[in-house]
Amino acid sequence: MKTGVNVVALTVLIVLFVIVAVMGFYASRWRRPTSMESLDEWGLGGRSFGTWVTWFLLGGDLYTAYTFIAVPAAMFSAGAVSGFFAVPYTIVLYPIIFVFMARLWSVSHRHGYVTPADFVSGRHGSRALSLAVAVTGFVATMPYIALQLVGIQAVLEVSGVGGTGNLVARDLPIFIAFLVLALYTYTSGLRAPAIIAFVKDILIYIVIIVAVIYLPSKVGGWSHIFDAAQQKMATPSKATGKPTGSFIPTSAQFWSYASLALGSAMALFMYPHSITATLSSKSRNTIRRNAAILPAYSFVLGLLALLGWVAIAAGTKPIGLDGKPNAQLVIPQLFEDMFPAWFAGVAFAAVAIGALVPAAIMSIAAANTFTRNIYKEWINPSATVKEEARVSKLASLGVKAFALVFVLLLDKQNAINFQLLGGIWILQTFPAIVFSLYTRWFHRYALLTGWAIGMVYGTVKAYGVSSATTAHFGGSLAAVDGWGQLGYIAVTAFALNVVVAVVVTLVLRATGASAGTDETIPADYFADEGDPRVDKTAGSGAAAGSTERAART
Repeated sequence: MKTGVNVVALTVLIVLFVIVAVMGFYASRWRRPTSMESLDEWGLGGRSFGTWVTWFLLGGDLYTAYTFIAVPAAMFSAGAVSGFFAVPYTIVLYPIIFVFMARLWSVSHRHGYVTPADFVSGRHGSRALSLAVAVTGFVATMPYIALQLVGIQAVLEVSGVGGTGNLVARDLPIFIAFLVLALYTYTSGLRAPAIIAFVKDILIYIVIIVAVIYLPSKVGGWSHIFDAAQQKMATPSKATGKPTGSFIPTSAQFWSYASLALGSAMALFMYPHSITATLSSKSRNTIRRNAAILPAYSFVLGLLALLGWVAIAAGTKPIGLDGKPNAQLVIPQLFEDMFPAWFAGVAFAAVAIGALVPAAIMSIAAANTFTRNIYKEWINPSATVKEEARVSKLASLGVKAFALVFVLLLDKQNAINFQLLGGIWILQTFPAIVFSLYTRWFHRYALLTGWAIGMVYGTVKAYGVSSATTAHFGGSLAAVDGWGQLGYIAVTAFALNVVVAVVVTLVLRATGASAGTDETIPADYFADEGDPRVDKTAGSGAAAGSTERAART
């Protein structure tokens, strides 16, 4: 293990970071609109991205720096159930996108919806249900952003920068990265991560492909790698006395593995940032084409996950600058130990840039959610399109500042715990968003009640999970009540959510409670690019939709 500042690697990282920062500022001139003073332009890139831009943007959004740090770290420390589930999860994900995201794009295109809570509000005429979806998305996104900064911290720490000394000296590189990210996001909006995502993905693909070809020959081949991983996972943990992890999931772990994959896939596109990237595409067929070609990322993710086991065979010791073991450092440390300094710098840059792209999209999505579903809905209903853009830009700065404070002042374990909770919470918005794309059978108050029950149940269950390192929020798995099998808490809470929603709907329908007003019509869910019923000059398709409904009546 090398110690001290890796000057060459750090120099390569800084050079690539500067190039990307320049591209971020240049992005404000890319496909330059007449004005950036609207959420359609600043927050959704003019809703004009084609297949390849959307592909890179979605890939940059879904495969974050923390993915590239956490997935192999989980394989390294706990094995296949905690680490490799990410691969089937991304495989299951794309058919889900293909089925329902095109409908969400169409109805959002017709009515000018910017967030999923906009759609819920229009579909059910319920400010309370819309607020619940918005707040859940906003809160669940915050720790996700913080974890991107944790990813940057990991590569800086392995480079020998930060980790010790006073607060300013220790975290100055993170302050600089935050400032650059904040400034180009403020000026360029969604165009910045869209253009940077090209660089990020090219670097990631190069680094991983080189690693999986080169590293096995250096550590004794794949047979030795799998043997070493199997031996480590079978070795009892000093903390628990149980096997360290799972090399291949046993029959008792099948439901854990399957529920993690399925629940994570269902949850991912409930995050506002995933939907923001989708709504920025120019047509519904762009989304479907992406659902067909995005699995290429799953192939790379599978290779990346195996690097965690390569690190076991290589004897990598991920020790932080504080002298304590930290599995999150295992991939940066592996690259520093096994590659020339210049290539380690390229790998570090790939992770750091891989943090900037999703952090920018997430902060924009969170800001749009605050502006549309909290500020305009509850604080200033008369806000103009220009004022919405101004508030959203300021909110994006606030979101990133909060994430920075979160990372710098609190234990990183808190960010991980809250991100775990975020996955449980965000899945509870699935019925209100996805079910509503197909039916209004569910009553708005039943969806709200189911959401509340799922949120409370999931939070309490997660609080009760302990691990060798933490007394609460120690993992995503807990025994399913009445069954005993370990399963993903989010899926159990989701099942309870749906049951409650069905029962309450039956009761409310029987009592004749008002179901609210639906401002959508069936044709809205099939609208496509160039639809004459979308009046872009009005800045919102809602006016056109209203006109059509008036004509129909």
